[in-house]
Amino acid sequence: MSLSGKVALVTGGSRGIGFAAAKILSENGANVAITGKDQERLEKASSEISNSFAIVADVRKTDDVKNAIKKTIGKFGRLDILVNNAGIFPRIKKLHEIEEEEWNEVLDVNLTGQFRVTKEAIPHLQKTSGSIINISSDAGLKAYQGFNADAYSATKAALIVLTKCWALEYSKDKIRVNCICPGVVDTDMTKPFVKTQKDRDFMDAERPLGRMGKPEEIAKAVLYFASDDASWTTGAILAVDGGESTK
Repeated sequence: MSLSGKVALVTGGSRGIGFAAAKILSENGANVAITGKDQERLEKASSEISNSFAIVADVRKTDDVKNAIKKTIGKFGRLDILVNNAGIFPRIKKLHEIEEEEWNEVLDVNLTGQFRVTKEAIPHLQKTSGSIINISSDAGLKAYQGFNADAYSATKAALIVLTKCWALEYSKDKIRVNCICPGVVDTDMTKPFVKTQKDRDFMDAERPLGRMGKPEEIAKAVLYFASDDASWTTGAILAVDGGESTK
């Protein structure tokens, strides 16, 4: 129970990587607050995670974000771990086909949303010398032929650089800031692209290790960065993608 007494906030914690991260943090002793927009799904997820607390919040809304931090502190009294996981994936389109509203929505959730949550969390993390884990993507590490999701890639690349910026900015507070770059993971977000066995075979074959990832495998990286095992690690960018970004 390496996180006993610690408190974590996981955005987008009702499913996929966020749910797996919240679950593994809880299993290792942390009290966990999870946020999401869908109250029913959020409460169901919370019922499956010990020592958890569900907060309906949209990272696009500053008041929601402030309320989520306030409720977390009100419930548990402190904040030690922030997992910036909330994100959306756009429809696949080439740049000249993207509407400006679509572009702005992806940036608002995947980048400005992370800014909003982190900004509100920092004063509390300063008190605990806490840990921030940003969930980016291997699409933020390099460009992929045929992966026409420019806004998504741009936000994930920006989050990688922000991880390094925040690691330096808050090093004097002993706040550690690290980043995980998952590849294609078998979640609700990727299901639209894996409708047939042929689709899955293609996805598996693209990864040097021969398969898509599992949410639990990303969650284990989250656990490492959140724990004291990573006490001398900050500004790190970890690809957990079956080797895809090395090609």
